[in-house]
Amino acid sequence: MRQLDRTKFEELTKCDWIVDHSSVLITGPCGVGKSYLACALGHEACRQEKTVLYFRMPRLFQELETARTAETYERLFKKIIRADVLILDDWGPDLMTAGQRRDLMEVVDARYGRKATIITSQLPVEKWYDVIADPTFADAILDRLVHRSHRVPLDGPSMRKVNSTLSPRKPSFARILQEQRHATAG
Repeated sequence: MRQLDRTKFEELTKCDWIVDHSSVLITGPCGVGKSYLACALGHEACRQEKTVLYFRMPRLFQELETARTAETYERLFKKIIRADVLILDDWGPDLMTAGQRRDLMEVVDARYGRKATIITSQLPVEKWYDVIADPTFADAILDRLVHRSHRVPLDGPSMRKVNSTLSPRKPSFARILQEQRHATAG
């Protein structure tokens, strides 16, 4: 339904891309399961005793800015660059500010060739240049992310919409108990 190349994804679950310090770029429209797949890869990495750190992109930028103000930036930055796998969920569509570009460049540069990164985005990789909104930074950041990357393009309808029309909502535990009581009473 979401046009996932299962063979390619099963290969990614072996986590060789982590050992190779590569990137996994998962793109597609809203609701096709990008975050779910990124977290599944992160979960498998944890099972293989790799450290995994997850951020939604807006939250990453917010935490870095807050850490800079609180003078804890170095500690947070080291935590980010030490993780075997960094999951950056929801790249774009907002344009990056100068500070966000700088922070992202620092993170990407420090991890390049040393650690693995997963990025999810509704935008195709070709549009990421525009989101960075500065040609020099865009070239530098994308060169490091896209080089040696595994692309997982997805397409199809939102799984949320499909799942809500295919099956009724799962009943709550309280409702199940109520139905059992009603059945035994009647």
